[in-house]
Amino acid sequence: MNSSELNRLLETTVLGFIGGYIFSLANLPLPWVLGPLTFVMLWQGFSKRKANWPSPIKNTGLIILGIYFGLYFTAATFLTIWPYFLPFLVITILIIGVSIFISTLVTKWIDVDEVTSVFGSIPGGLTEMVIASESLNAKSSLVVIFQTVRLLTVLFIVPTVIVFYFTGEQRVTETIDIVTEGLTLGGWNYLWFVLPIFVGVIVRNRIPAGIVIGPLAITAIMNISVVNLPSIPDLVLLAAQMAVGISLGKNISFTDLRLGGKYCFIYFGITLILIITSFGLGAVLAHFTSLNLATAVLSVAPGGIIEMVLTASYVGGDPAVVSALQLTRILLIIVCVPPILKWYFKKKNATKHAA
Repeated sequence: MNSSELNRLLETTVLGFIGGYIFSLANLPLPWVLGPLTFVMLWQGFSKRKANWPSPIKNTGLIILGIYFGLYFTAATFLTIWPYFLPFLVITILIIGVSIFISTLVTKWIDVDEVTSVFGSIPGGLTEMVIASESLNAKSSLVVIFQTVRLLTVLFIVPTVIVFYFTGEQRVTETIDIVTEGLTLGGWNYLWFVLPIFVGVIVRNRIPAGIVIGPLAITAIMNISVVNLPSIPDLVLLAAQMAVGISLGKNISFTDLRLGGKYCFIYFGITLILIITSFGLGAVLAHFTSLNLATAVLSVAPGGIIEMVLTASYVGGDPAVVSALQLTRILLIIVCVPPILKWYFKKKNATKHAA
């Protein structure tokens, strides 16, 4: 790493910390994710300087968060989740159906083709949706823009609404006294975390979201066994969230957002409809099951697993249940939806040409 890259890395780190600390002081939701995201994104947009945040740093943060989520799992978690599995699948399919219907409907009034519109609005992984859309000759640049709009909308609206609704004026804050707080170390027990770290590195490019899912799964398995795992120190958890927030902000550019022009507002509206729909379906899930409202809504919400689980831990939800159900939703969308959409659009195009 040359001096220029090192200087930009230091700049990016300082900006991320300032953003997280200011958001924390302001009692904003997920301050150490959304604060760094916002400051790095704005800094890149206005200064025209590119943030430097190497992938190993981002991956380290994701692995730590995966381990942290895995620590919430107990043997009782799996027994708790099983009765909700089928209704949750039905709800997830409904949300996907609503997304496809609305994103197809709007193409009647705007100059965006159906394939691009659907892949740009469906609540799945940005990278996976872009790759899948390219195989159907969609406008991948627009898919990136619309998925970015969806991501930003969900990241800022869902945690804010949930935290405000469930904690009111006494919102949870993550302000941590960096000077006085030490690391509560678990001694040799921390060596157990070598295994989930190793698995996370191995599977990071082999399964969807493997860098988080691998450590989460291995930690959960160890946690329900006889292994005595230590907790993650607050300072380490804070740094992991900051690393992820900075990486998200680094990947969002004003240029991409401007390319979408007026259509960004349309896909912002589609995302709002999906959020409202998911909140309603989450309330239905809570009504007909023993899940509390916060856990049910965050399990159904079309957001990222990291942000939803962190929010659950702040508002009294069950992070383990949210982790498991969000993971189910993500895997269903990433594994099943792209091939089904490919089949549907190819069949539709073939019918058009035949006619």
